Amino acid sequence: MWQRHKILWISIAAGWMLIALSFTLNYFFFSSHYVTIFSTPPTLLQMLVWEIPYWILWAALAPVVFLITRRFPLERQSWLRNASIHAAAGIGLAIAHRIVYLPICWLLYVDVYRKMPSLTDLYASDLLFNLPTGLMCYGTFLLVSNVIEYYEQSQAGKLRASQLEAQLAQSQLLALKMQLHPHFLFNTLNSISALQMTDVEAANRMTARLGDFLRMTLDNVGAQEVTLRQEMEFLRCYLEIERIRFQDRMELTMDIDPDALDVHVPNLILQPLLENSIKYTVLLRTGTGHIQIRANRSAEVLRVQVEDDGIGLQMPRNSNQVTRGGVGLSNTKERLRQLYGNLQSFALDHSSSGGVLVTMEIPIHRNGN
Repeated sequence: MWQRHKILWISIAAGWMLIALSFTLNYFFFSSHYVTIFSTPPTLLQMLVWEIPYWILWAALAPVVFLITRRFPLERQSWLRNASIHAAAGIGLAIAHRIVYLPICWLLYVDVYRKMPSLTDLYASDLLFNLPTGLMCYGTFLLVSNVIEYYEQSQAGKLRASQLEAQLAQSQLLALKMQLHPHFLFNTLNSISALQMTDVEAANRMTARLGDFLRMTLDNVGAQEVTLRQEMEFLRCYLEIERIRFQDRMELTMDIDPDALDVHVPNLILQPLLENSIKYTVLLRTGTGHIQIRANRSAEVLRVQVEDDGIGLQMPRNSNQVTRGGVGLSNTKERLRQLYGNLQSFALDHSSSGGVLVTMEIPIHRNGN
């Protein structure tokens, strides 16, 4: 601790010692002046006339001190050179202050200065009087300026860190979202390829819907959130593709609260949930699969549920935790965590029909992005 801040502590000790020596010398060399000043108690008006111009002048000099401080900051690399500059500037401004202050006091009939026969005599007598107070004024402004500079740098550092963190989160979210498209596109293109051999009209409809799907994706490529209404339009386009693909093997019901349609949700958040349900309800078993989508809102939370009657949750070997799905569900869960932190929830449960119930809760807020 001592070794790391040795220069700082030595500088502080030397600074206070210089102040003590400066005041001591001032009292010693101008002792007769103090006797003259305080021989009788001054009136309040005399003190005001004496003091107010003094501090107004220092207030006018404060911007100069701030400029010098910003030009010559007390940094570790150049502290000795800049400290010398500040010492010289402090003495110079203190003397400049006296050069302006003394004639003002002389004109205002301050007793102790008015007794001097001329300004030349006044300068010769009092130019260096109260120099320590002037240096302390300069030091105070120097300290305040450094504190302000430190605070601004600290705030700027926090802002940069916050911006970098937001950019990182944005990149992670974009990466998670982009992982979803190739997965879906490969399946759709394979389906179109298969249909072209057996049902050209269905292949053409699927191609058209795929075009709509990609157009809607590009329209919202930079948006992390859209309204539930936009998300449902996107989802209907996706489901039309899947209905062409599976025809009467997939039944879908929707129960969407109209008041929930204007709530903002993560862009493309529902498609992987539906894709996962279709996989475990239609693809991996025979017969017709049933999927339900429900959405309702309370004052602060939007709840979205996707329920199916598929093969249910699986329990991996050597694990006591049920699971289902791969990249789609894990990405959905991670996107919710990135966007809303602890304000969101995502859960997989057994449904009453033997399949899986996915429940997602999102905080309601006004701004989408």
